Amino acid sequence: MNLGAPEIILILVVIILLFGAKKLPDMARSLGKSARILKSEAKAMKSDDASTASPAQPASEQQAPKTIQAAPGDVTSSRPVTEPTDTTQR
Repeated sequence: MNLGAPEIILILVVIILLFGAKKLPDMARSLGKSARILKSEAKAMKSDDASTASPAQPASEQQAPKTIQAAPGDVTSSRPVTEPTDTTQR
């Protein structure tokens, strides 16, 4: 299916008429925030998988808990992330 310039313009005009020009920036902002949250969660899951596959670090080399933040300066949606620890080695 090929969409040319006239079709795209028509779709944008219909979207603006349906949602209104005032709500579009808010919708784009919330979509961007959701994308950042999804990206940070996916990155955290990949790092969790990598840390479980690699040998455990000694206690002296462990890092401080990480905080996932949805957007720069947005402290309402940030939360600490607990990372797995290896308690078998003493």
